[in-house]
Amino acid sequence: MACSHTVADNQVTTYLQDLFEQENPRTVGDILKLLKEIPEYAEATKYSAGPDVVLGSKDNRAGKVLVDMTGGTSGSDKSYAKLSQAGVGTIVGMHMSDKHREEAEKNHLNVVIAGHIASDSLGMNMLLDSIEKRGVEIIPCSGFIRHRRV
Repeated sequence: MACSHTVADNQVTTYLQDLFEQENPRTVGDILKLLKEIPEYAEATKYSAGPDVVLGSKDNRAGKVLVDMTGGTSGSDKSYAKLSQAGVGTIVGMHMSDKHREEAEKNHLNVVIAGHIASDSLGMNMLLDSIEKRGVEIIPCSGFIRHRRV
């Protein structure tokens, strides 16, 4: 047995941050479109569990995009003022507490919640692809959305 939750979250953060830096989405709607092209998020969208704008609007300018997929805690709610000052316009996350959402709103940040299970699935898939190559059978269950990238 091994716990790889944080490792999977870190995989998603890096993958999405690289995607947004490469694609440079102009609007929040463009961020949603990019997310929904990823199989795990496309599948989650079928069940109304996919990416959604919780602050701002699809037509808003995205600005710099910061991906925060850290599970468990959300960090300091005071960080949103500094992020806004640093030019971040949109946060893409797995979840956000009401207190954090209020602070993000005060600081005029867009917030896209990508979807918790879809994000977990994306990270686990990146890890499981390399394990599966070694002959280990992967049996998806409990909401896990399996998509192979190999």
